Amino acid sequence: MNTPSGRIAAIVGGAVGIAATGTAIGATLLSRRRKAEDPYADEPLGKLQPDRTSTVAADDGVPLSVEEIDPADGGKPDLTVVYVHGFAISRRSWHFQRRDLAELDGPRVRQVLYDHRGHERSGHSAPNEPEASSIEQLGRDLDAVLRAMVPNGPIVLVGHSMGGMTIMALAELRPELFQDRVIGVALIATAAGEVGTAGIPRPLLSKYNPVTRRIGGLADWQPGLVEFVRASGGQLTRRAVRTLAFGSRDVSPALVTFMMRMLDVTPVRVLAQFIETLDGHNRYAALAGLKFCHVQVIHGDTDRITPFQHAERTALELPDAELVRVRGAGHMVMMEQPDVVNGHLADLVALCAATPRSGKRRKWWRR
Repeated sequence: MNTPSGRIAAIVGGAVGIAATGTAIGATLLSRRRKAEDPYADEPLGKLQPDRTSTVAADDGVPLSVEEIDPADGGKPDLTVVYVHGFAISRRSWHFQRRDLAELDGPRVRQVLYDHRGHERSGHSAPNEPEASSIEQLGRDLDAVLRAMVPNGPIVLVGHSMGGMTIMALAELRPELFQDRVIGVALIATAAGEVGTAGIPRPLLSKYNPVTRRIGGLADWQPGLVEFVRASGGQLTRRAVRTLAFGSRDVSPALVTFMMRMLDVTPVRVLAQFIETLDGHNRYAALAGLKFCHVQVIHGDTDRITPFQHAERTALELPDAELVRVRGAGHMVMMEQPDVVNGHLADLVALCAATPRSGKRRKWWRR
């Protein structure tokens, strides 16, 4: 309309359009700059939605929160991968693995993830039952999850840190499972024993340490106060997490923030309850139960919590296992270098899908 008001409207409309275009361009450039500075700035860390969620009761009644992810193409899965997370974090730590393995189409995998008791969405052990916060109990919890969620078909178990110890406890509890149903095992940044001989000092893991004992007692008496003090750590806590959990000083800030979010959800009382079980963990003998499985031992060589020598000792006990040294990675190796870890897990899954479910399995990784 060629009137003064029409011309004004056109000018205003054009200006708005130019402004909107400029805003969009600015947002795109900002997004590109953020990605250049932090490759995971726009990654929905820990926010991927499962296909199904459910609750499994442990043998003592504690509810364990479980989720399932089907193959992305909707095809029938060839096997099930079950992830067992580490101390003080949650099943969300498997973000990159559940994202990428869902895309496999040869073989296709169903994925099952759950939170340990006392962690994130799962229920808590009774405070007056210390034996319920033990790696032995975690092994029974894993057994309950497998019975309920994977009653049939081949299984690959993937455990990180305390999750790897949990798999060892299950092998101790049900060795026959590893001769038939469990075809493959990946032990990531974990140890079979002697926790504290390197990495975290053993005194910090002992219930007899007065600091550990007082923090645990205070967490029972005044949990809100302890959580407040932890939350007040700010940048000091962030630096500690970055240093202890990751190998590279240039690790993605988004990964550090994500790690802190997981840690913040786990109550200090729960952390104190599990301290003793880490100190007493010794399951070198249980590793013999894995001799019929295809085993990967994956470890970052700058792990400050469970140093690489733990992986070397595990590999000595399992001479047919594949020892994977991830250079420059720390304790959260599967988050820090997911492409490396996922590539090896994909190889393990493919091998397990092609392996007969019974009988002696060949030495697979040696060329």
